[in-house]
Amino acid sequence: MKKLLILFSICSLVVSAALGQDNTYYTGDESTVTVKSQEAPPALPTYVQPPCPGDGYLWNPGYWAWGTGGYYWVAGVWVMPPGAGMLWTPGYWGFYGGYYGWHGGYWGESVGYYGGVNYGFGYGGSGFYGGRWEGGHFRYNTAVWHVNGSIHNTYSEAHHFNGGGHSSFNGPGGVKTRPAGGEEATVHATNHTAATKEQQGHEKMMGSEKGQLAHTNQGRPATHSMSSPGGQRFNQGGHSMGGGHSGGGGGHAGGGGRR
Repeated sequence: MKKLLILFSICSLVVSAALGQDNTYYTGDESTVTVKSQEAPPALPTYVQPPCPGDGYLWNPGYWAWGTGGYYWVAGVWVMPPGAGMLWTPGYWGFYGGYYGWHGGYWGESVGYYGGVNYGFGYGGSGFYGGRWEGGHFRYNTAVWHVNGSIHNTYSEAHHFNGGGHSSFNGPGGVKTRPAGGEEATVHATNHTAATKEQQGHEKMMGSEKGQLAHTNQGRPATHSMSSPGGQRFNQGGHSMGGGHSGGGGGHAGGGGRR
């Protein structure tokens, strides 16, 4: 009888530990899921950020979206915010026991929770370090974002990130990060502004191109980034691929493409 009790206690500890480990990822925002997939999204590719095309543009990091052909890469792109003082919170994939759910990105006065996913370029998994608004104008952090010489409202402040790697989702096998500090409140806040028409059109365009599909390209999209929606295209190394209008020069190789 004593042996059975000991065995039962050991099993209970193992189960508790396993459950505790699974519960370290975040599942408190399932109500905001807009797209579901039975497959885990691929790892995030490493790529070089193209130069900012002009004053006022903000970076929308690339991500994996789900369509009729499976996962496809939505190229990182410079976009105009819907208004002064607005910052972009990237979307992210989260695991919910039987499926992976997509939480769309949004605009707001501060950057909220994006699953702990390290998208690079100022989005290291928590917070935002690409720049800040001052007096109605955006000031760019050149240690994180590639800004050409025509933009002078800048500063340089390096940041180092330890976690996240290239995982593209929150859950077992990916990132296990819960909201920190005030990030929890941003999840269900009502003052979010949806992606602009340009951002929505950009995602739709990427979904129509076979070169962006994950399963046909082994997770290596043809176009990794763009100067603006419908603008100049760049490959993984930041080299121009033509198309659209140029955002100003070639890519910037500093920081290995993920700063």
